[in-house]
Amino acid sequence: MNLSEIAGKEIVNLVTGERLGVIGECDLILDETTGDILALLIPKERGFFGLRKDKSVLEVPWRNVRKIGNDMIIIEYDGIY
Repeated sequence: MNLSEIAGKEIVNLVTGERLGVIGECDLILDETTGDILALLIPKERGFFGLRKDKSVLEVPWRNVRKIGNDMIIIEYDGIY
């Protein structure tokens, strides 16, 4: 699968049903030798109408990805977001 094939897909947490973001807004941690995706870095943007955003990120290991569909990526993450 190419990066262009997952760009723009929404990330949804299977455990909470919460929308966490879009792949275009996230960073990826890659293995430099193999090119494999190791983790998703999802920005935590909490705030009122985009104000006072939390600048920290949620690191979700790629092994937590359960399904990549046409419009979204389903992850299973039971940590605190």
